[in-house]
Amino acid sequence: MGYEVFYHPDIVKDLERIPRNIKETIKRAIEERLTNNPGAVSEPLKRDLKGYRKLRVGDYRVISRIQGNSICILKIGNRKNVYAGVFGRLSWGRREK
Repeated sequence: MGYEVFYHPDIVKDLERIPRNIKETIKRAIEERLTNNPGAVSEPLKRDLKGYRKLRVGDYRVISRIQGNSICILKIGNRKNVYAGVFGRLSWGRREK
């Protein structure tokens, strides 16, 4: 089952800080792994981020929420600071489709 991917508008800013070769690796991971079976390749998050998931791509994380057959990508960033930056985007990830 293929999933439709929606990106938070600020993902463009996230990607500006990431080297080009890593951007390509992240893009491939989303298109090939996440859209085919998001529950199996991403891990659920806990506490304040319960209901959201992370996809590991080297030292980078893709924070997302699965809603039916849609995946909402909220944040992409280095594992050191991606979680702190996602809280301002959580309401977008819960929007109704």
